[in-house]
Amino acid sequence: MRRYTGKKWDVRRWAALDNLRGLTLLSMIAYHACWDMVYLFGADWGWYRSAAAYVWQQSICWTFILLSGFCWPLGSRPLRRGLEVFCGGLAVTAVTVLVMPANRVVFGVLTLLGSCMLLMVPLERGLRRVPSWAGLGMSGLLFFLLRNVNAGCLGFEGLRFFPLPAWLYQNRATAFLGFPPADFASTDYFSLAPWFFLFLAGYFANRLWRDRRRIPMGGSRIPVLGALGRYSLPVYLLHQPAIYGLLWGVLRLNGT
Repeated sequence: MRRYTGKKWDVRRWAALDNLRGLTLLSMIAYHACWDMVYLFGADWGWYRSAAAYVWQQSICWTFILLSGFCWPLGSRPLRRGLEVFCGGLAVTAVTVLVMPANRVVFGVLTLLGSCMLLMVPLERGLRRVPSWAGLGMSGLLFFLLRNVNAGCLGFEGLRFFPLPAWLYQNRATAFLGFPPADFASTDYFSLAPWFFLFLAGYFANRLWRDRRRIPMGGSRIPVLGALGRYSLPVYLLHQPAIYGLLWGVLRLNGT
């Protein structure tokens, strides 16, 4: 990841961002280990369906999406990176449809992040004309208003303002945009609306940070977290098979 020096970009990485991404990956791994125990191995953990567990899950996806948007201007070869992440999402969908169709992932977080990165390639020139503070405020507002579109209305979480017309919710194409039909099912669903606007909030947060000349230094990389953050895509693709295999082995050894 490139770092801004005040005159030009160089190739040194922002250690703080790698550390934060790595910490979030560890949180995600722990969350998915709990998911496997509850939904694949039948553990009776009522707390996993509680509001606290939902906040935990949301903290992971919010951080990933905001970080992805923040880091988008820092990376090189954005088209290639977007295609890699999008194809990673397609691979996750293909594997889950074949191996565990009841828990298939359609339009998961990797598909979303890859789509956001690819959309930014043609949009970024126009977005540069938007003042960073205005872009951040508008992106945050749109995310707030559209948070509940998957459920058929405008609003944020428990705040429901008014319903959206049923004709918007037609098929998989509309589900990709944020309007899933009644028979749509996915264990990990992140549509363009509202999540693209959270990605944009991260992008404009980066712009605002640089506009105010508050350029973070590289900092000290925490070895494990930094390594996880730097190789986040392969870690994401491999973590679920690794978790499942480890849990299966441990439970077999314990005779359960």
